Amino acid sequence: MSPLTRPGEIAMAVTPPDPSQPSGSRPEVRSAAGVLRGTHEAGVAVFRGIPFAEPPVGALRFGAPRPARSWSGVREAVSYGPPPPQAGLFGMDALSREAPGDDWLTVNVWSPEPTPGAGLPVMVWIQGGAYVFGTSGLPEYDGGRLARDGGVVLVTFNYRVGIEGFGQIEGAPPNRGLLDQVAALEWVRDNIRAFGGDPERVTVFGQSAGGGSVAALLAMDRAAGLFRRAVAQSAQGTYFSPDLASDIAAACAAERGLRPTVTDLSGVPPHELPAAGDALGATMDQRADRWGRPAYRTIPFSPVVDGDILPATPWQALAGGAGRDVDLLIGHTRDEQRLFTAVTGMLGEVSEEQAATALRFLAPGPDGARRYREAFPAAGPDELYELVHSDWLFRMPSLHLAEARSAAGGRSHVYELTWAAPGMGGVFGACHGLDVPLVFGNLDRGQPAALIGEGPSPEAEALSARMRAAWTSFAAHGDPGWPAYDTGRRLVQIFDTDPAVAAYPEEASRLLWQDHPFPVLSVVT
Repeated sequence: MSPLTRPGEIAMAVTPPDPSQPSGSRPEVRSAAGVLRGTHEAGVAVFRGIPFAEPPVGALRFGAPRPARSWSGVREAVSYGPPPPQAGLFGMDALSREAPGDDWLTVNVWSPEPTPGAGLPVMVWIQGGAYVFGTSGLPEYDGGRLARDGGVVLVTFNYRVGIEGFGQIEGAPPNRGLLDQVAALEWVRDNIRAFGGDPERVTVFGQSAGGGSVAALLAMDRAAGLFRRAVAQSAQGTYFSPDLASDIAAACAAERGLRPTVTDLSGVPPHELPAAGDALGATMDQRADRWGRPAYRTIPFSPVVDGDILPATPWQALAGGAGRDVDLLIGHTRDEQRLFTAVTGMLGEVSEEQAATALRFLAPGPDGARRYREAFPAAGPDELYELVHSDWLFRMPSLHLAEARSAAGGRSHVYELTWAAPGMGGVFGACHGLDVPLVFGNLDRGQPAALIGEGPSPEAEALSARMRAAWTSFAAHGDPGWPAYDTGRRLVQIFDTDPAVAAYPEEASRLLWQDHPFPVLSVVT
C-alpha cells in the first residue's frame, strides 16, 4: 500500500460472479476443507476469500490462529475477505467500514492451470504496511498477470496487524501476525496441489513490513520447511524486545483507560482498537528519550524477539545458519525515504536542524553523524536526511541479510532498483514501494501505479517484464539471472532503463554500517 493514498480514495477490489460464466463452467477445486468455486479472469483461474483460519474474534481474539472449519457443498470463492482492523494512516481504516466482517484470515489464489499434478511453482505474497495496516484485497496485489505470464500459482493473504497482530498483550501469545503468516503457509502446504501448485517449490516474497516478515520467517522454527525460497524487498529492519513492546502496548491501552491484557482489550470492538494506536502514534516522538529510534520514526508495532516464536533477529539467525536450505533474493530501492519525505511535505524543505536530529537518532555508533557528513561531503540537509532514514530502516537491513547469509557460507542474490519513477513530475525517484507495481505488472491500477504515470511507457513495461521474469525464474529454479552476492566482488543486479550487473552502488553507506549489528530495539536506559 502506497502512502500516496488519501482518505476516500480506497476501494476494495470485489469481484462478483461473472454472469457470463455459468456455474458449471467456472473452475472448481477440492481443498482440504471442501469444494471451492472461483472464476476465470484473463486466462487465469481465480479463487478469493478462502478461510485459512477461524475468525480471530470472541473467545479466539488475541489467540494463535486455529485452522478453518470444513464446509459441505460448494463454497463460492469470488470476493476478497474483509480486511483486518486497520490503522487510520492514509485512510486505511475506511476499509473496515466499507468491507465489515470478522473473517479476516483468508487467502486468494491465481492459477493458470488449477489441476492436481500440474506442479507449478508457487509464490506467496506478504504485503507491507508498517505492521499497522495492509490487506490482500488491494488492486495493486492482483496476481493475475504474474501468474499468467510467469507460469506460477500466486497466493496472497491477510494477517493481523497493529495491536491485534503485534501488540504485547498479557495473556496472549506474541507475534500473532507472524503466526497468521505461518498458518497461511501451512494452508498452502496442505492445499496448493489442488490448485496446480507444487508444495515443494514455494517462494515467499514480501515488501517493506512484508519483507521484514519474510526475514522473520527465516528465523522461525515454526516456519521451517514451509517454503523453499524467499524474496525480501526493502525489508523493514525493526524488531522489538519484549520490554519495549510491553511498554508501547501499555501506553496504547492507556489511551482507552485500559491495561494491556486480553481481559481489558477484548472489551473494545476490534475495529475501534486501532484508534488507540493512532492516538499514540501522534505523540510517539515525545517519548523518544525512552523508546528511541522507533519513537522518532513513529513505529509503534514490529515483530517481537521473544526467544520462542521469534528466537533472534533475522541477522543473528542467518549468520548462525538458520534457513540454510532456503534460496534468498534480497534488495531495495535507491531512494527509499523519498516518498515519505514527500507525503509529509518536507521534500526540499528539510532544515539543517532536522537533518542533524535524523543523524543523531539514526546514524550508527557514537560518531555516526560526523561519519555521515564526512562520507557525503557535498550532501545538504535534504540528502543527508533521506540517506540516513533510507539506510536505517530499509537499505542496510536488507543488505545485511545477504551479508549474514554470506557469513554462514550461504548463497543469496542482491538487487537495487535505481529507475526513477516518472509519475507525478518525477519527484519521487526510485522510492519505497516502486517495486510493487513493477513486480506484479499492475502498472495502471492501485495507488502505487501513480508512481509509474498515466499510460505506462514502453520503458516501464520493459522494466516490469524483466523484474517479473527474474522473480518467477527465481521461484522456479532459484536463479534470478545474475551472480550470487559475495563479500569480495559484491555484485548486484541494477534494475534501471539499462539494467546491469555491477558492484553494490551504495558503498559509502555500506562502509558506514558494516559493523552495526542491527540489535533488538529496547527501552532506552
